[in-house]
Parts: sequence; structure tokens; C-alpha cells
Amino acid sequence: MSRDPRRPLPPLDQPALERAALRYVERYATTRAKLVAYLMRKLRERGTDGVVDVAALADRMAELRYVDDRAFAEARAASMTRRGLGARRVRDALRHAGVGADDSEAVVDTLDEGAEASAMAFARRKRIGPFAAEPVERDRREKQIAAMVRAGHPPALARRIAGMAPGDEADAVADW
Repeated sequence: MSRDPRRPLPPLDQPALERAALRYVERYATTRAKLVAYLMRKLRERGTDGVVDVAALADRMAELRYVDDRAFAEARAASMTRRGLGARRVRDALRHAGVGADDSEAVVDTLDEGAEASAMAFARRKRIGPFAAEPVERDRREKQIAAMVRAGHPPALARRIAGMAPGDEADAVADW
């Protein structure tokens, strides 16, 4: 049985909002801030029937461990690092996702040990430096460095990797 498209959806009350929150957290890895934004959007779209407390509902979901900002930050950071993105880019993504500064910094601080490995993964994926098929001219190397910096890697590390000759050992970046 389908709903008549001209008939508006009924306004949300507290139990309906709780059901929407549960459906959202079971489908998506999310943060408390993203859950609040989702619920607020639903309230704007459908209206409210009575008094609803979105912040308290998000807090309850966090208490029940359905939403865990730290776990979300760790998973997102690991995923981004595997793709070759640097700490600055990870920090920006976590801030955009609404992860608190304390959780974000705790996770990003652990990424410094793997900064070179992450940069080398990016270089491998984009065929920069030791992973290039042939040596590149200066202007092309500057574009490669800019791409690495946009990916969140420090400029000095990007220059070292882009300056390596094709076929150089990837371990040589630590020797520079």
C-alpha cells in the first residue's frame, strides 16, 4: 500500500523521532553531531507534534554506545590513512563530521608515526616520485607536490617524495 503523494507525512513526536534515530544509527556509522543534524532536518521536513528534545536523544544514543565519536574518528582516520591522505586532511574531515576536538586530536596524534607510509601510499596511487614510470619535468613535479599537500601531507615530505627518481627504494625517504 503506497502513500498518496499529495498527502503530507504526519509530524514527528518523540517516539517517532526515536525510531528515526535508531534507523539512522543502525544504517550509518555516525557521530553525535551528524545524528543531531539528521534529526533536526527531519523535524524541519515534517514538523513536530509536541515537545521533542533532539540533544537528549543523541546523548542517550551515545550512552547506549550506538553512537561513539571516538570509534568513528578512529575508523575514519584509518580508512583515510590507508588511502594515502595526511594528518591535516584527516583532521579536517573529522572536524567536518562533528567529532569533538579532544577525540579528533587523540586520533590524529597517533597518525604522525605513519605519516611517511601514508604519503608513500598516496605517491604509489598517483605514480609520484619512485612510483613514476619516467622522470618528470619541474612543472609537473610542482603539480605533484601540490597534490600531495592538498592530500594533507607536509610540504617538506611531499618535496622529498616527488624529488625521488623513478625506481628508487621507497625506504629511502626516511634517509633524506
